[in-house]
Amino acid sequence: MNQGLPITRRALMIGALAAAAALPAFAQDKVVFATNWRAQAGHGGFYQAVADGTYRRYNLEVEIQQGGPQVNNRPMLPAGKIDFLMTGNLLLTFDQIKNGVPVTVVGAIFQKDPQAIIAHPGQGYDKWADLKKAPTVLVSKDGQFSFWQWMKADHGFRDEQLKPYTFNLGPFLADKRVVQQGYSISEPINVKRQAGFDPVVHLLADQGFSTYSTTIETRTQLVQEKPDLVRRFMEASIIGWYNYMYGDRSAANALIRRHNPDMSEDYIEASVKLMKDLQIVDSGDALTRGIGAMDMARIQDFYNKMVKAGLYKAGEVDVSKVATPQFVNKGIGLDVRKRLTGQ
Repeated sequence: MNQGLPITRRALMIGALAAAAALPAFAQDKVVFATNWRAQAGHGGFYQAVADGTYRRYNLEVEIQQGGPQVNNRPMLPAGKIDFLMTGNLLLTFDQIKNGVPVTVVGAIFQKDPQAIIAHPGQGYDKWADLKKAPTVLVSKDGQFSFWQWMKADHGFRDEQLKPYTFNLGPFLADKRVVQQGYSISEPINVKRQAGFDPVVHLLADQGFSTYSTTIETRTQLVQEKPDLVRRFMEASIIGWYNYMYGDRSAANALIRRHNPDMSEDYIEASVKLMKDLQIVDSGDALTRGIGAMDMARIQDFYNKMVKAGLYKAGEVDVSKVATPQFVNKGIGLDVRKRLTGQ
């Protein structure tokens, strides 16, 4: 009676199986992604892609290296210590290109920069133009040399209004006539918690400050030599953002809180709500091209505005080197949004 395969064939099969078992699993590409501040809802999609395994499914092992008040991750990118960097807005990349640093933006998670001017309700500041009559506008040092110059050039604000903002809400809360800069997905939450009211929020983006925000930079060399790695990181991050905004983000929130224990679940959820209400992430071109979408004409438009504001000279920055849209604008994740929202 035949007891199975002939001994020679069985031996060959056993040997082949043993050899296969001895082979190492296909190694995932290790990627270090650095943010520009401590973990928060504004970084949520990246943490989502780690927590729910999206990066892993794209054959990536991603380490998120958070920034903070004592951490400067920016020089780590051209030095090759990190692979991708989350930046605040395009001004930072303009400076890099101006100084000959070989980096480029490969995606923009926020269609709108969350930077805003906030005011007390009931004080006549309901419209953007009303802010020009405020006796005091509190703006940080960095803001004074960036968006404040645009506010003066394009909207007629005056240096006589300007006083320094030290990231302390006290002066604003003490004087209802004062208006100040604020990050629109965090300061309104802090005002509500400390003073019990919702401030009036004027997004600079809604008034023509057309920069993208939460942009992702990488080395130009990586784009040229490992475009598939860049593609996979961007696509996985985009899908992570759709799942974070519209799906179950509990695991991502837990990871955020593990990295930044100062964050509470309530605070994170309030920030996500503001991102949705203010259409920070999913608006404009992102509605049809997918989160991360970029338009080179819009980047040129923003640069022209910054030239008018005196931040740069015409032709000083080669805008064609600032970003490449080759990894976005493909509608990645739109099916995920439809599945999660029905829209």
